[in-house]
Amino acid sequence: MTGTRKRYSADFKAKVALEALRGELTAAQLATKHAIHPTMVNEWKRQARTGLASLFSGRAEAIEAVREGELDRLHAKIGQLVVERDFLAKVSGR
Repeated sequence: MTGTRKRYSADFKAKVALEALRGELTAAQLATKHAIHPTMVNEWKRQARTGLASLFSGRAEAIEAVREGELDRLHAKIGQLVVERDFLAKVSGR
């Protein structure tokens, strides 16, 4: 054994997973066709199934999380600017 692992692109994994989800060929046939191990076909198929649910349901939650993160960042920036303004006003003697 050489000790190095082959890395597959996300596009290749998606292609194999979609073929597996279609069910036209078995995992062993897909593995032979793409020269990979059948366990990888089954794992990518499982990941595709779990990922599809989050693809459709998670959009609203993801947008809300981004908004909350952005809001927190903006509040921190406002606080920083207030502190700087107060410091500069104190230093200038106003």
